[in-house]
Amino acid sequence: MNIAAIIPARYASTRFPGKPLVNINGKSMIHNVYIQASKVFDCVYVATDDDRIAKEIESFKGKYVMTSKKHKSGTDRCAEAILKVEEAEGKEFDVVINIQGDEPFIKTEQLTEIKKCFNKKRTQIATLVKPINNKDDIFNPNKPKVVISTDNEAIYFSRSPIPYLRGHKESTWITKHLYYKHIGLYGYRKDILLELTKLKQTPLELAESLEQLRWLENGYKIKVAFTEHETISIDTPKDLEKIKEIGLL
Repeated sequence: MNIAAIIPARYASTRFPGKPLVNINGKSMIHNVYIQASKVFDCVYVATDDDRIAKEIESFKGKYVMTSKKHKSGTDRCAEAILKVEEAEGKEFDVVINIQGDEPFIKTEQLTEIKKCFNKKRTQIATLVKPINNKDDIFNPNKPKVVISTDNEAIYFSRSPIPYLRGHKESTWITKHLYYKHIGLYGYRKDILLELTKLKQTPLELAESLEQLRWLENGYKIKVAFTEHETISIDTPKDLEKIKEIGLL
């Protein structure tokens, strides 16, 4: 099974322009992510739309492909990128792993878990979830929750607390039910990835602003793997300051 790990990286982030190039412990953010991905995957590429990021990848002898500036999601960027990666590598790939470019502290264990999902031929899409151990996270709309089936496939994702625990005070929900937080790391069969980019936005996606609901509404299956590791993404300069405060920089 041929697997390509792709790290989408835009320069023109509205909340933190140029963040892939921010210094994290002596290396750029994108370099840190690249190093972690390379520990698990033999083929790693950055998919970017900016020459400044491309130059940075070249500086540490990494691999990259240039992609359109018009993409609205990392999924769309990965779909364009994998076709260029196949051309560059001279071979076809079976699976694409979409690794967030703003998570320089991503754990290799997390990457390994999502990789293992594709040992089963029925897996179309895979993602990670983490048990919630902080009651505030249950009610935080910026931390999407997910409910899963008995065979560990996603049933639904929501910014609201799901499930609703009828007959219990909200302050006790965390002790009454095991809630899961979605971790935004994805893997796709290549043919499925190319299909996903052709789908139109759906009512549930528009309501929750969660791209993965489009896939569920169209009948695709999302395999879920579990992690105990928290993700630390850097979306804004304020996030970077928080990282410094907890001693990771």
